[in-house]
Amino acid sequence: MTWPTFRRLKPHDAHDFPSPVSSEGALVLLWDLEQVEAYRSGRPQPGLPAGEDDEDLLDRREAALVLKVKPRSIDSYKTDSRLADHVVVVAGVEHWPRGVLRAYGAARGTMTAPSGRPTGSGDMVPRDLLPGRIASLLDADPAVTAAHAVDVLGIATPTAQRHLQQERAARIAARMRTEGIDAEEAADQLGYPPALRRIAVKAAQGLYGSH
Repeated sequence: MTWPTFRRLKPHDAHDFPSPVSSEGALVLLWDLEQVEAYRSGRPQPGLPAGEDDEDLLDRREAALVLKVKPRSIDSYKTDSRLADHVVVVAGVEHWPRGVLRAYGAARGTMTAPSGRPTGSGDMVPRDLLPGRIASLLDADPAVTAAHAVDVLGIATPTAQRHLQQERAARIAARMRTEGIDAEEAADQLGYPPALRRIAVKAAQGLYGSH
């Protein structure tokens, strides 16, 4: 089904739909593919692996539990190469293998834990990787907000707003060119809520007019 249809019907709210595998309180909900496919086909849902494994991928909140810190501290730690080199992005959400987190936690046993985001640290995601991370967030949820981007990527609010607007504008302009429709229609097709697309629509009209 299309994304707007999915948002309207909310099939994941059905009582027998598989439970999310994302952490409690996560803003982006993730499900196990095999369980969802089984649900769609009317087959019994396979169980999830029991116990803990070093290859388990943990999100920001789960990583914080492993390291016994607050989630905001992960925004500081994740720039360390011992974590940054192992990050896995799923639907725009950063994850780290449990084994990597355990090794990092053991190594920092003598380190002074930073409190929140260090002063002058700049954005948590390297500038060259940010467009791809923003694109992944929009792929997962066209209605994603700047506040959510700040939460999961550890970037400044103005940076999140700017990149989300730019990416939405580029996608609207591309849809205008391929479908021969106006900016508002393109934004509707892409599932962008009116409150989040005003600036992007104007920017897309400028991009479309320049081609």
